[in-house]
Amino acid sequence: MRQTLTLLAVLTTAVAVASVATGAPRMPRQTIADAVASPTRTPANVVRDQYRHPVDTLTFFGVKPASTVVEIWPGGGWYTEILAPLTRAKGTYYAAIGPDFPNGGRAVETLKAKDPALYGHAKLVAFPAQAGQPRVPDGSADIVLTFRNVHNWRMGYKRGDVDYSPEAFRQMFAMLKHGGVLGIEDHRLPEGASAEREKSSGYIKVSTVRRLAEQAGFRFAGASEVNANPRDTADWPQGVWTLPPTYTLKDVDRAKYAAIGESDRMTLKFRKP
Repeated sequence: MRQTLTLLAVLTTAVAVASVATGAPRMPRQTIADAVASPTRTPANVVRDQYRHPVDTLTFFGVKPASTVVEIWPGGGWYTEILAPLTRAKGTYYAAIGPDFPNGGRAVETLKAKDPALYGHAKLVAFPAQAGQPRVPDGSADIVLTFRNVHNWRMGYKRGDVDYSPEAFRQMFAMLKHGGVLGIEDHRLPEGASAEREKSSGYIKVSTVRRLAEQAGFRFAGASEVNANPRDTADWPQGVWTLPPTYTLKDVDRAKYAAIGESDRMTLKFRKP
């Protein structure tokens, strides 16, 4: 038995050495925690882990290395740096870009060019997709994720202030498989606040998100308080952008807003029947 174990150890070492010598691809990351801990992430993004809790958030949504994951509006690629490496070996990662497509995909394209081994498999599509634009095939996704974007659709971002959130939810519903998960994180407006504030503050009510999702056909599957921040009153001079990381007021009361931290956020999970 000892000789067998020794032989296995020697063979394992030989394979590892051969991989390095031949420039073989790095071993795929197997867990969310591994992807989050990767040294390839941008240091400024890592600093925000204390507010965004990526391990707990993605675990709550049920993301797996073999999942077909769609990230709606990846922005600067904060979650792309986690989701693309996580899914590169066994899964699929779609970056669904906003109304300024294809210019809005610059961050993802930059990552693809910088490190093709980690990000080269990322597929860019449009969202909400118009006729003739590349889109996620209907019924193909295991998980659709969107982080701090529903308020943009509600505010009519880049659509002449016209609320297009119902259409956004219809398209997300279409791209998911039956049993697939929609994961939403967004700035949380207190239920007692005026609904008009959803049009200007960057905050949105949980009840509004649930209504939009359920009208599109989703079933509510749970909520997590992992991204809650009780210090955020959701009532700031320049809306949510008063707080970090935006600091719209620049140096005015900056220490005060830094002490509050990033916004109070809902973390909701829905399922397509």
